[in-house]
Amino acid sequence: MTDVNGISIGILGGTGDQGKGLARRFALAGHPVLIGSRSAERAQEAADSIGAGVSGQAVSGLSVSGAANADVAARADVVIVAVPYDGHRELLVSLRAELAGKIVIDCVNPLGFDKQGAHALQVEEGSAAQQAAAVLPDSRVVAAFHHVSAMLLLDESVAKVDLDVLVLGDDREATDLVQALAAVIPGVRGVYGGRLRNAHQVEAFTANLISINRRYKAHAGLRITDV
Repeated sequence: MTDVNGISIGILGGTGDQGKGLARRFALAGHPVLIGSRSAERAQEAADSIGAGVSGQAVSGLSVSGAANADVAARADVVIVAVPYDGHRELLVSLRAELAGKIVIDCVNPLGFDKQGAHALQVEEGSAAQQAAAVLPDSRVVAAFHHVSAMLLLDESVAKVDLDVLVLGDDREATDLVQALAAVIPGVRGVYGGRLRNAHQVEAFTANLISINRRYKAHAGLRITDV
């Protein structure tokens, strides 16, 4: 397993539930975490809330700080993109220089919602991850963490998050590292899921999971058998 000890993790869009949930779990695993937002003040508020704990009981020993997205992109070793899809391309274009040479983990799901529920949106490049790769030619883009429930990540009563994270990319070293990062969250396993060109169906499947969770009032994830 790739050694990920001491790697700092930046989360763009870290003030949303998904970003804060991932930030909390990585911080609990001992990683320095930087939360990014368009507003440095909002980012720091999110960081402070993680340190305080959802219940208000302070969690000691966590390294979580907040800053503007550009600062986080420049400072972090690995960067997770957890922004809404409608601002995805614009943000990454603006951070192309800061993200050059870095592993960028895209967990954005291009989804629409109507009276029939969630549905996958068409993306010109094929998927949000492929869009990221297209606008960040000097970065090593990996798709991962699409199917992790923010509610479970934030729930202090949940010690282990029981699921597999599908990891897709064209750079073997980068996908190995992201698989290892997934594994630092108790109960989670990173599983290689193919090349980046296969990210569309992974992103789109989130719409199915949302339908499952709404019908069964659950926080369903995925487990890959026989691996």
